[in-house]
Amino acid sequence: MASIDYDSLIPNNVDLTHNRRLKRALEKWQPAYIEWWKSVGPQVFPTNEIYLRTAVSTEKGGWANFGYVRMPEYRWGIFLADPETDRVIPAGDDAGKPVWQDIPGEYRNVLKRLIVVQADTEPASVEQQRWLASTAPSLYDARNLFQVNVEEGRHLWAMVYLLHAHFGRDGRDEADELLARRAGDEDKPRILDAFNQPCTDWLTFHCFTCFTDRDGKYQLGALAESAFDPLSRTCRFMLTEEAHHLFVGESGMERIIRRSAQLEREAPNGDVRALGGIDLPTIQKWVNYWYSYSLDLFGSEVSTNAADYFASGLKGRWREAKDYEDHSCLGKSKTIAYVEGGALVDRDIPLRNAMNELLREDYASDCARVVRRWNKALKDEGSSVEITLPHPRFFRRQGIYTDAHFNTSGELITEAEWEAKMDDWLPTDDDRAYVDSLMKPVLGQGKFANYIAPPRRGIHGNPVDFEYVRTDG
Repeated sequence: MASIDYDSLIPNNVDLTHNRRLKRALEKWQPAYIEWWKSVGPQVFPTNEIYLRTAVSTEKGGWANFGYVRMPEYRWGIFLADPETDRVIPAGDDAGKPVWQDIPGEYRNVLKRLIVVQADTEPASVEQQRWLASTAPSLYDARNLFQVNVEEGRHLWAMVYLLHAHFGRDGRDEADELLARRAGDEDKPRILDAFNQPCTDWLTFHCFTCFTDRDGKYQLGALAESAFDPLSRTCRFMLTEEAHHLFVGESGMERIIRRSAQLEREAPNGDVRALGGIDLPTIQKWVNYWYSYSLDLFGSEVSTNAADYFASGLKGRWREAKDYEDHSCLGKSKTIAYVEGGALVDRDIPLRNAMNELLREDYASDCARVVRRWNKALKDEGSSVEITLPHPRFFRRQGIYTDAHFNTSGELITEAEWEAKMDDWLPTDDDRAYVDSLMKPVLGQGKFANYIAPPRRGIHGNPVDFEYVRTDG
């Protein structure tokens, strides 16, 4: 096999050119990755020139180079954030000791698992969205979709680098498996359920990038506090790119919400659907669904695994090193509501066992900030309606609330009450069919589908009607 010029094809700051063992491993993996991309990556405009951002270094401005790229030729790089001088373990039993550059043997398997689970989400979302551009509401939105896709691909490269560089043959096998699983496949599905759900409409895409990618932000943030410094540095750089994914979701939802309010003013009797828009009650159902699905990704409210990860320094809390003074969490507790005898009963549990819940609470606060922005947009458009987030106990399929039913306020209800109300809270088949009926491509420069408002500004200082996708090839 011909040698790959990594300095040009795969920009990196990990000296791939001079690491012969790692270079050989990636020479084998890279063609398989390209085949995966071609088969289950973006299937619309797959080789057209797209106006994309590419990371070429960690220097100021180096991670955001804009220009036209054909996606299979995108330069998926491997970057670690610059090392922190004298960095110490932020949390756990060894807090204050020097961080690890190599993996202690006793943590090898659990670290590999943490990396694989995170890595598996990156190609999964690309697979979920591979046909989505066929119904793009604008070329601006198609470009944003593709930017998210290629950066998810780069994040996969970042995690595969860790597997190849630090886990030997086991790591290489895991890297191969990352290209073998498929989102939604009955035989070899992706590891986490949210990444097996279909993404066939743009309301789902914007909910997904707002809520599910935001879970990724907090998971990466917890891993960025890891005692294993290469993992920490990898996640810190990934977080710089994750911000754009969240922008795509936040702003996309705001544009759909704003347009709904505009159409409500124009429509006879306020019937948004009569004018081909997505009404606010339907939008609320999508929010309920995807917010709840994303809450599940944090794991159980009470977890011995989470306690072990914290104690060993494998993960920390969000902004552990900067925002906390006590990094041991010993002798402290957190109150969790359990379902007992048909009622909610508070129990105090050791704080280390509640690390998933602490991270979930930080995530929920961030989501609440986003919803406040959406509600300001609604108020600006003259609407008295507000979007709300359901209670974290609502519609949970993971954790201690899985076997009970709750309303959107988090109150315990019977199964019969749930069955009677669920169609008011979650998307129905009719809702999905209606939203699907609106998914028609709008591919003229500066043109937008009727159900979504144009953005206030374009990408990288360009006008909204810039040629973000060269549709002529």
